[in-house]
Amino acid sequence: MSEPVSISTGIAQRYATAIFDLAKDGKNLKAVEADVTALDAALAESEDLRSLISSPVYSRDEQGDAVAAIAKKMKLSPMVANALGLMAQKRRLFVLPQLVSALNALIAEDKGEVTAKVTAAKSMTKAQQDKLAKALKASIGKDVNINLAVDETLIGGLVVQVGSRMIDTSIQAKLNALQNSMKEVG
Repeated sequence: MSEPVSISTGIAQRYATAIFDLAKDGKNLKAVEADVTALDAALAESEDLRSLISSPVYSRDEQGDAVAAIAKKMKLSPMVANALGLMAQKRRLFVLPQLVSALNALIAEDKGEVTAKVTAAKSMTKAQQDKLAKALKASIGKDVNINLAVDETLIGGLVVQVGSRMIDTSIQAKLNALQNSMKEVG
């Protein structure tokens, strides 16, 4: 599907809001949170699942049957399984990655948490992540979950993104800034 990102995000946001509100009213937020975590992991690991949700080759019924089987195998809550079935019927499964992100954001907001996307030059230990989370909590005022990625091209340092705020302390960024300042001089 070649939908613009804003349309996909809008569709996903509407589904996420509906699922979140129903889960909160029905006191099923923990189950939905576990389902979202499982779906996020499945999307990251399975090329077949990504193909199923994005390929126009599969019919509505094929997608619906596959999603029902996946939901049963993953033991997803009935609310999430039904939402995925509805999305398959409406040919909206292509927004599943955005749906997972939107649900994660709604759940985190409800819990008073925020997720920080941290890119490091090398893997961080649990102690380092905890120290960073504590420092970010002091700055932001909310509990912080660290979503860590490793990018060796940074050479050293971190790139931290919390919401619209970005802190780039990487050596690569410092070298690029130095290169730009040298271009201005010469």
